[in-house]
Amino acid sequence: MSDTPQRFLCIASYEKGQDFLRQCAELGVKPTLLTAEKLRDADWPRDALDDLTTVPAELSREQILNTVSWMARGRRFDRVVALDEFDQEMAALVREHMRLPGMNLSTANRYRDKLAMRTSARQMGFLVPEFCGIFFYDDLRAYMERVPAPWLLKPRAEASALGIRKIEDLEKLWRTLDELGDEQSLFLLEQFVAGDIFHVDSIVSKSKVVFSVAHQYGRPPMQVMHEGGVFTTRTVDRAGDEWKILTELNAKLAPSLGMVRGVTHAEYIRAHADGRFYFLEIAARVGGAFIADLVETATGINLWREWAKLEVADLRGESYVCPEARSDYAGSVLCLAKTAEPDTSSFDAPEIVVRMKKHHHAGLIVRSPQPARVAELLAQYSVDFAEKFMAKMPPPPKPTS
Repeated sequence: MSDTPQRFLCIASYEKGQDFLRQCAELGVKPTLLTAEKLRDADWPRDALDDLTTVPAELSREQILNTVSWMARGRRFDRVVALDEFDQEMAALVREHMRLPGMNLSTANRYRDKLAMRTSARQMGFLVPEFCGIFFYDDLRAYMERVPAPWLLKPRAEASALGIRKIEDLEKLWRTLDELGDEQSLFLLEQFVAGDIFHVDSIVSKSKVVFSVAHQYGRPPMQVMHEGGVFTTRTVDRAGDEWKILTELNAKLAPSLGMVRGVTHAEYIRAHADGRFYFLEIAARVGGAFIADLVETATGINLWREWAKLEVADLRGESYVCPEARSDYAGSVLCLAKTAEPDTSSFDAPEIVVRMKKHHHAGLIVRSPQPARVAELLAQYSVDFAEKFMAKMPPPPKPTS
């Protein structure tokens, strides 16, 4: 290994990725964190950081490129990593500007832009709900004649269920598009498919999925986001058809959009109408809503740390080997809470292994060798959380950290 210090530039618009930063430092790579000014005093692992640089939230992409170029005068960055989904494009632009390895902007968009990822997945033969970009109105009219309402109007570049609107008829659609004005091309129209929603979280190395685990949401995330309620998700039974189908589907799809190495969080829906699995979306990031904790509880795999190991191994020309995963079952229950620090101590099942700590949230993660026991606990706790803790707020217009 060279005596020249190895450095990663990590970009984060939200407070996350602490384990990634710590793992880099433990492997001898110096991480520099570029984040928003409002997060200067957040709970970053400062002992692991080579430097922490903050910028005002209103800076343009050109100004951020100028900032990074100025930072690079005194140190060489070997890799650029986006710790949050909303930093993917910026990280890709920095890579292209500085000619560094990793996803370029076109590839990053296939894991970020909902229209790009759907178009590519459909071209590759994967099942996708019928969709249409908001460009040529004659195409839009033809789509609406072919695909009956209701539809979902989805922002192309938001995360989770933010900004999604359910459209019941033509009049509402045209009225909404008028309200959006010049921003309407930043949306897509998609067939509303009723079904059960699953997420598969995976590690990709050398364009191959080397680890994945499948979970099933309780209520759809869009419903929880817009109507309120308790969010749950649990590990799929490894002996069932769902696990087999989702694992095989994700192994083909996750790297097919161009990822060589990294982590993915993908969502699929099993339609009630025909029982088939359709691709919904995929992101080149660790899942939010404590999904990383859920995955680690079920499998022993810390996605943040493995992602760091993967990037460092590539930098050093070494082979990445994913550790052997456990085969337990885990489930999480989470909701907005009426109190700032809700007390979950009255929940005392021996299967509880994590009590989530987040302002105005109540949450638990349970683990068992039996999937039925996890399902039983989540069914009971979702009712109890709704009665004891749950607060309801309108969905935020923008994501929160």
